[in-house]
Amino acid sequence: MSWETCWERAAMSFFGFGQSAEIDIILDGAATRRTAEVKTEDGKKERLFLFFDGESLTGKVNITLKRPGYKLEHQGIKIEFLGQIELYYDRGNQHEFTSLVKELARPGELHHNTSYDFDFNQVEKPYEVYTGTNVKLRYFLRVTVVRRLTDLVKEVDLAVHTLSSYPEMNSSIKMEVGIEDSLHIEFEYNKSKYHLKDVIVGKIYFLLVRIKIRHMEIAIIRRETTGSGPNVFNENETIAKYEIMDGSPVRGESIPIRVFLAGYDLTPTMRDINKKFSVRYYLNLVLVDEEERRYFKQQEITLWRKGDRIRKSLQMAPVPVTTPTNGESDQVQAFEKIPTPVNEEPSLENSPTEEPAPNPAPSEEIPRVESSAEGVSTEDA
Repeated sequence: MSWETCWERAAMSFFGFGQSAEIDIILDGAATRRTAEVKTEDGKKERLFLFFDGESLTGKVNITLKRPGYKLEHQGIKIEFLGQIELYYDRGNQHEFTSLVKELARPGELHHNTSYDFDFNQVEKPYEVYTGTNVKLRYFLRVTVVRRLTDLVKEVDLAVHTLSSYPEMNSSIKMEVGIEDSLHIEFEYNKSKYHLKDVIVGKIYFLLVRIKIRHMEIAIIRRETTGSGPNVFNENETIAKYEIMDGSPVRGESIPIRVFLAGYDLTPTMRDINKKFSVRYYLNLVLVDEEERRYFKQQEITLWRKGDRIRKSLQMAPVPVTTPTNGESDQVQAFEKIPTPVNEEPSLENSPTEEPAPNPAPSEEIPRVESSAEGVSTEDA
């Protein structure tokens, strides 16, 4: 170590700029508490302790002095529980929708390692954690040791999941679409609302085929909407894409659809979260003809998260399944035609998915299940 480095460290320590103590936040029941994977801004995954709406947060804050025998002067010690939304295009402003503060110590001095208990009782956590393309919603604990020059700060992020009850009305999606005198098909999905480990089951029936179709594919698209008014940003991300037919079909042919959701990075549908952003999901049906022209039809679906306890109650009292047609089978709707250059590899990015999806699924919210007990068992998304 050079003399310059030693002098810099000694100066920082003398003037109070150095980190003179370490802060640790220890949650009660950490050894047995479940964790969940949360995506970071750089696309990686990290495991965080999992909590639910109404669940209490308790634990200890340990402050360890790095230099025994020295005192740590402070202007107070506090712990905060914060729920925060950050829009990436407005990084300077964090929008807090939850803010709770507990004072741990009044101004004074610490002469030895000290531990403080904290308790946030039955904390409201109305939204699920989310990291997207333009927005991030996070929950975290922050401990601050207030000092004259530089505060000592420690933050610990938490994962929060929102549970929902089984939707009472979950009608099927049935629609006839086509191009006049050229193509007429009928497609049907078994439900309009799916939990995150559900299976999408459906079929496509060809009533009229007068164009040469090369193949057909179905995709799950996530649409993230941020901002409001003229400053609205839409970002579309293709979560999964399947080729469900290869070759030209004939009249009367039926193509089955079966898509398993459990293997994908999905979140529940989020609508107008704190008036800052929304996250919606769509099934995108695409047909490509031999001239590389693309025709697509989008249908919105609702995704929700359920827990093990909800699933067990459903096994004892199953809900009858109804299959109304939403009044859409009486009319023929046209595909949207997307010209694509010849010899270009088909991709959903060439389709104008930024436009509002026609014929959205029922948009009524699914009620959340309030869980105030610790250790509620759920399924991981």
